Amino acid sequence: MRIGGSISGTLAVLVGACATPADGPPPAAVEAIVLGVVQDGGLPHLGCARPCCESARRDPALRRRVASLGLVDRVAGAAFVVDATPDFPAQVDDLAAFAGGAPGALPDGILLTHAHIGHYTGLVHLGREVAAARAIPVHCTPSMAAFLRNNAPWSLLVEAGHVSLREVSPRETVRLTERLEATAIPVPHRREFTDTVAWRIRGPSRTLLYLPDLDAWEDVQGGAGALLGGTDVALLDGSFYDPAAELPGRDPALVPHPPIPRTLALLETVPRPPQAIFVHLNHTNPALDPRSREARAVRDSGARIAWRGLRIPL
Repeated sequence: MRIGGSISGTLAVLVGACATPADGPPPAAVEAIVLGVVQDGGLPHLGCARPCCESARRDPALRRRVASLGLVDRVAGAAFVVDATPDFPAQVDDLAAFAGGAPGALPDGILLTHAHIGHYTGLVHLGREVAAARAIPVHCTPSMAAFLRNNAPWSLLVEAGHVSLREVSPRETVRLTERLEATAIPVPHRREFTDTVAWRIRGPSRTLLYLPDLDAWEDVQGGAGALLGGTDVALLDGSFYDPAAELPGRDPALVPHPPIPRTLALLETVPRPPQAIFVHLNHTNPALDPRSREARAVRDSGARIAWRGLRIPL
């Protein structure tokens, strides 16, 4: 069984940092675009002297931005970002170019998954020292909103009106535009500061699940089938292929994520599985290299490794 079937006809690629939809197939009215693919520390990764990072330091073409997703509704003239990463400024610029917005245009809203550094710290650029944004909607759970209100420097963003927190309870749906809505789905992940949600994004034609972080499929409320059911495309936690090999000298149990082979096996058991695309890969994950046997195994299953600029019509 091939996970999610053929990729042709449903996904498109946007090539190059300054590319526009004119460089590829005609854009859909409502689309998602992958703005980054690796986990919180990016690639190259601070303190890493392995070949994966040393090569990326020498060759900018090998560098990878932190996992984030853009959402565009061209009819409404609106664009949104899912997770404000350490690469937030460059990713906002990419999204503006993709959406046909003015250079330097800020997003119409931000959706957050949780309070680990790769997912919210980019908000700092909205403050008076940089963009001095005005009341940009930030959709997040009550737990995440409380964290931002009660901890500096994020609290100043709220107090000064640079962001407007829009609390979304788990399983609640927020309508972003007439054609685009997002539902916060609670998922098990380390709760040092806040809870964690995946976002189920619904467009006019397709539903996409954005799930960059997960501790274990076994802990998902209602089971994996309930989380993945009714989803056409799923961007899934692909942090590790083999945690023990990728985290030498560290205890993988301290950073639990389902290895990619485990997720592929689980998808085989799900009726009508979504088209699976792995995102949030650790800098050491060999599947980042499309020539690797791990990447070939993912492709052979019918799944894919995400890439920056991947367009997904919704």
